[in-house]
Amino acid sequence: MSTGTALAVDPHVVTCTLAPRYEAVRTAREFARTALQRWGLGELFDDVALVASELVTNALRHAIGARPDLSGHALDALPGPALPDGRLPIRISLVHRAPQIVCAVSDPSSIGPVAREADFVAESGRGLHLVDSFSRSWGWHPLGGGKVVWALFEAEESAVPEIGGRHRRSA
Repeated sequence: MSTGTALAVDPHVVTCTLAPRYEAVRTAREFARTALQRWGLGELFDDVALVASELVTNALRHAIGARPDLSGHALDALPGPALPDGRLPIRISLVHRAPQIVCAVSDPSSIGPVAREADFVAESGRGLHLVDSFSRSWGWHPLGGGKVVWALFEAEESAVPEIGGRHRRSA
């Protein structure tokens, strides 16, 4: 009997570590596109990419403390797997377990996300409402030294025609 550690490579679980930079949102979308196309689920890209963008943006704003500015300047890249203070970086993971896809974003903050009252005049604050609208369900869990926020998507198209738009959650 072996005492070594066996690592199983699962082609249905992919993870990408994101630098604490504004470009991380674009990187997360590109990562989602590549994974979904590899799994033959490219039709889910719009919904998954929107949710991934919102979750990564929230991690940058609230967990790392980055505030986007109008100039679009990037934060300086931080070396290594952890932030300078030892906290974990932002990671996005996609898990494909037919018929579902889970998009999960982990970050170093232990403070859970809170959906604000929708203010349609405000420039921000509607991200979690979008996550709720475009995914089947979502939630978060604390991790040692951080948290993970996840969203669940159905990988199979519903046979019931949708009324009033393509982004409807099924019951």
